[in-house]
Amino acid sequence: MSNKDTQVPLAPSTETSMLSGHTQYVKGYAESTIGNVVGSVDWKKSGDKDMEGGVSEMKEANKNKTSKLDDSGIGEKIEQMAGSAAGCEGMEKEGTERQTKVS
Repeated sequence: MSNKDTQVPLAPSTETSMLSGHTQYVKGYAESTIGNVVGSVDWKKSGDKDMEGGVSEMKEANKNKTSKLDDSGIGEKIEQMAGSAAGCEGMEKEGTERQTKVS
């Protein structure tokens, strides 16, 4: 039996998570900022929509407690660094707190 025969295709995740919510928020923030800088209403609207979606996903993940700690702490470090880079104090704080819990 070849390795190809034993592989199971990965389905896209439908589970909400804090990290993907933050990622969507940061993406929206960047789009909105670009829209403001270049004067594009479409970019601004798209960014605002992504930010709202990111906030909704973070709320849902928090409610469902689906944001799991990674034993390695890598996801938490990424969350902290992304929060710092994007100027999202909540994301930075959450990543730092979660790293402490992993340690």
